Formats: sequence, C-alpha cells, structure tokens
Amino acid sequence: MERAVLLYTTWPSIVEAEKAGRSMVDKRLAACVNILPGMVSHYWWQGKIERAEEVVMIVKTRSGLAEAASRVVKELHSYETPAIMVVPVESVDVDYYRWIVAETQNNGS
Repeated sequence: MERAVLLYTTWPSIVEAEKAGRSMVDKRLAACVNILPGMVSHYWWQGKIERAEEVVMIVKTRSGLAEAASRVVKELHSYETPAIMVVPVESVDVDYYRWIVAETQNNGS
C-alpha cells in the first residue's frame, strides 16, 4: 500500500498559495490542501536574520505524487528557495486514506 504523505510548504501570500494549491488539486496531485494564513517566520537568509509574514500550506497526497507536487510548488513559487518538506504519515484512518487515493487516481502519472 502506498504511503500517505503531507507536503509542508510556506508562501509569501494567500493569493500565491491558493493559486498553487488549486493547481495541485486540479491536476489530482493532492486530494486536499490546507492554507493557514497569519504565520510569522524568523530565519537566516543570505547572512542575516529575516522576518516575514507567511502562509502555511499542507498538501495531503500519496508518496508517489510528492515529487510532482513539489515541482508545482517550485514552478509557481516566487521564493528562490521555497520550503518544501515531505512528511510521511505514521497512521491514517482507512476511509480517509481511501478518499486520498480516490481523489488522486486520475492525475496522468
């Protein structure tokens, strides 16, 4: 059985995140994306500490689609180095897992 995964990424705006999230769902690379506005990040970038207001996106998908979903992030993201982390899911409700699989079946892969 293919593993369910979460793809975690951050965006500079809700508009940019929604565009990418909609694209992933439309292409059936994700069953669902959650977009959480209002995050503040502090991070090192080019030798100094930066502060940014960002948006978190959590993409619910299958391990076999994580690379294609990551490519969509890179294609649509305005950051030079976007945060893209694929997180394996330890356990998932069987009915929810079936829904993820069903909604990502016809993606052309």
